[in-house]
Amino acid sequence: MSVIYLLISISIIVAIGFFIAFIRAVKTGQYDDDYTPSVRMLFDDELIQSKAKKPKTKSSTTL
Repeated sequence: MSVIYLLISISIIVAIGFFIAFIRAVKTGQYDDDYTPSVRMLFDDELIQSKAKKPKTKSSTTL
């Protein structure tokens, strides 16, 4: 029975360690997206052209 208490305490310590590592990674900017903003300008023209090609339809709304 004491082995179960030992394993539970070790698993809690490991979980806390992973949580601290995750919080540290988020605070240091590990998950910041640096790639998308630099590529977004390459696709802006395609988005504007595709919006211009779509025919405008009147949507009827009934209240």
